[in-house]
Amino acid sequence: MNKKWLLSLVFVAFVSLLAACNGDEGASEDQEGKAKQEETEKEKSESGDQKEAPKPDLKGVPDVVAKVNGTEIKKEEFEKTYQGQFQQAAMQSQMSGQELDQDQLKQQVAENLVGQELLMQEAEKREYKASEEEVNKMLEDLAKQQQAGSAEEFLTALEEQGMGEEEVRSQLQSQIKIDKLVAEEAGDVQPSEEEMKEAYDKMKEQQKQMDTEQEVPSFEEAKPTIEQQLTRQKEGQATQKLVDSLREEADVTVNL
Repeated sequence: MNKKWLLSLVFVAFVSLLAACNGDEGASEDQEGKAKQEETEKEKSESGDQKEAPKPDLKGVPDVVAKVNGTEIKKEEFEKTYQGQFQQAAMQSQMSGQELDQDQLKQQVAENLVGQELLMQEAEKREYKASEEEVNKMLEDLAKQQQAGSAEEFLTALEEQGMGEEEVRSQLQSQIKIDKLVAEEAGDVQPSEEEMKEAYDKMKEQQKQMDTEQEVPSFEEAKPTIEQQLTRQKEGQATQKLVDSLREEADVTVNL
């Protein structure tokens, strides 16, 4: 169970959408990442070179990291979010062998938090609601994903880590409202058969170029994954377009 993950739930969902917007590698992404990781681990094992993992550098972060239409994004929120994103970025850095640029990551996290706040303000402006039933459903889904048993057990585990039920439900309400906003903006995101076949062909070509022994699944086997990735990509494009539009009209200050 990761407290930081849930504390930045809205942010994580937002970032994953934007990541999907930029990703057109189709179903080969996971396979390519796995192959790179295996290759890196093999090289480390052979050379005996275990590079020390970097640590998050949070020196000099101001008390108010950013202001969005008068709403402050405070240091505490930024640090919790940054630490969660830092862990992922550090892992990717170790896999790729490239040094992690923490200044760049800080700017990226700050900008994404600004985007999250813009989306939340727009969702409130459009008066989206999150019903108790919707929140309960999301709680149950999260409990399953985290293998935490029931929703009640999930809430108990989070409370033991210092996060009360009211705070959890508030986070989930925000997530649901943003989901509804993105759904309205994205419209019909169901990929066509032609789009899925094109993505599948790209995946096969990339797999061939990687020259691995992994067998390429058939189109029918890969179709559910491809459909999910293309759907998220379209949602991500709609989200980025909306954030860009909202930012043009907003009063935004970033203090990093």
